[in-house]
Amino acid sequence: MAESKYGKYICTELKQGVVMPGFKGDQKIGQGYRDGYRMSLEHVIWMDEEVIPGAFYAECTWQWPNTMKDQRQMIITPEMRARMKSGPGITPHSHPFVELFCYFGTNMDDPSDLGGEIEFWLEDEEFRLTKSFMVYIPAGMKHCPLIFHRMDAPMFHLTLGSGHMYV
Repeated sequence: MAESKYGKYICTELKQGVVMPGFKGDQKIGQGYRDGYRMSLEHVIWMDEEVIPGAFYAECTWQWPNTMKDQRQMIITPEMRARMKSGPGITPHSHPFVELFCYFGTNMDDPSDLGGEIEFWLEDEEFRLTKSFMVYIPAGMKHCPLIFHRMDAPMFHLTLGSGHMYV
């Protein structure tokens, strides 16, 4: 942002080189195409104290359905589902900070319609979500896996954490 009195508080560029924790699997921070395919999770903005001193952690992503042009097809098999709970993918984890975890559908006629079905876990309780949602996750609470059972339309994802870095 241009130099000004308060321009230092505005972020318009995606932070590069973010190293994701192991529980995020092979997730990469980036936009556009990778290996000839459009990334199914495309970051828009990332914020933390390295981007703006004093800021808390936040990230925004678009999630694209497999039916969109150049998307890699991903079918969740029972074996993959079991592996996601204990291996690759976003596995159960916790943070030392409070987190707000959100997904929003893109149906302009019904913004509450998620446009798919997401399985999300809090501790040992499974939730199947088909409406746009926000989840408050207390510090230290185990959450995930996050499993997409169906995605009929793009979804917007927002995560905010009260920590200054994503850990």
